[in-house]
Amino acid sequence: MPETTIQKGQEIELTIDSLAYGGRGVAKVDGYVIFVKNSIPGQKVNALIYRKKKGYAEARPLEVLEESPHIVSAPCEHFAYCGGCTFQQLDYAEQVNQKKQQVEALFRRQAGISDFTIDEVIPADQQFHYRNKMEFSFSNRRWTLPDEGDDTERSFALGLHIPRRYDKILDINNCHIQPEFGNEILNAVKTKARELKLKPYDVKTHNGFLRHLVMRFGHNTGDIMVNLVTSYENPELIQPLADHIHETFPQVTSVINNINTRKADIAFGEFETLLHGSPTITEKMGKLTFEISANSFFQTNSIQAEKLYQTVLVGVEITGEEIVFDLYCGTGSISLFLAQNAKEVHGFELITSAVEDATRNAMTNIITNVRFHKANLDFFFKKEKTHKDLPVPDVIVIDPPRAGIHKDMLKALPEFGAERLVYVSCNPTTQSRDVALLMENGYGLKKLTMVDMFPHTPHIETVGILEKN
Repeated sequence: MPETTIQKGQEIELTIDSLAYGGRGVAKVDGYVIFVKNSIPGQKVNALIYRKKKGYAEARPLEVLEESPHIVSAPCEHFAYCGGCTFQQLDYAEQVNQKKQQVEALFRRQAGISDFTIDEVIPADQQFHYRNKMEFSFSNRRWTLPDEGDDTERSFALGLHIPRRYDKILDINNCHIQPEFGNEILNAVKTKARELKLKPYDVKTHNGFLRHLVMRFGHNTGDIMVNLVTSYENPELIQPLADHIHETFPQVTSVINNINTRKADIAFGEFETLLHGSPTITEKMGKLTFEISANSFFQTNSIQAEKLYQTVLVGVEITGEEIVFDLYCGTGSISLFLAQNAKEVHGFELITSAVEDATRNAMTNIITNVRFHKANLDFFFKKEKTHKDLPVPDVIVIDPPRAGIHKDMLKALPEFGAERLVYVSCNPTTQSRDVALLMENGYGLKKLTMVDMFPHTPHIETVGILEKN
């Protein structure tokens, strides 16, 4: 069936061959690609074409005609509607296999390595309850389910966003990717907030008080932080809820109130107040201790993050004599791991609070051979006066945001003359693009490792090792 015969509004039988990066099923009709949402490899579906573009179409399944051999029972009661997980119904081994295929296809297409294969895959040992941070939203616009009656209360919800709906929140009872204790806190906060008649925030009218419930867990320490994000400061309103958390869950070591008066729907306050316990929690990874504040960035899977950092540590091949640059260093976790083996480490990061957290973590761990610099890497190294006193790096570690390495930074990398680059990525699309350019400028890709940080989601983390030709 050629492309011209595929029409918007058409119903068609499709066999799902694979998953595209991002999570949609892929079917092909005479070589013409059709992306099918909410489907998994091995299914045969009757699908409706709802969008047609040049070179591909998009569809949604109307009926599953033949089930996939890889299907499993999703344990979460919210899975059919929640946007938190995508693949709970897909056997975990097949999830990892599909992610591996996606990365290999991207590198073959964008980096131009025709016979490319991933050298190592590190799956997650813990596939549920692995997140050390969860963020839930309060709302007065609850999403009601098809089997709920007209008398269902819609004016209060605490949960997660419905996909593609910024204004609708699915009320959550039990999230399977956060620690089980987190669900106890979630439900207790929900019940007490309603009892206290605290009004949830309305993202359309910008009225209301409660905005977010954010929990952070020290997987290796047992520390727990509960962060209540509100739209304005009012100790009389929030303190009874904080007291209830403190009294009901003495295991909670920190209760914080972040105040976000802005319209932006983010769980990041302009300032915060301490309601109970300590202003931070700690987490241990390897020999290191990290102090984490309410708004700190920290890898959200402690177990897999340690495996990721060990992969980086092996990849840099340092002997103790090397100078290492860590670009986009965040709160310095990779820098501190490397500093245990390197002669000297310099971390570069734009966000001031992250640089402060990184410096504090270095002091906590009594690591003196690391220095953190506030730097906008889009242009920092273009201005000689900003870095003329820095040493020449032997190894450079890059862990950029999802958009990848800025074009000017990418152009500057080969000019350092570093023998080895270690590229950590949360987006293989931009990583493969950047690697292709580095390969054109004197580097060869020697190894790529995939670390599955987030089971049941489309997210992929990879570590590429590039060496100077």
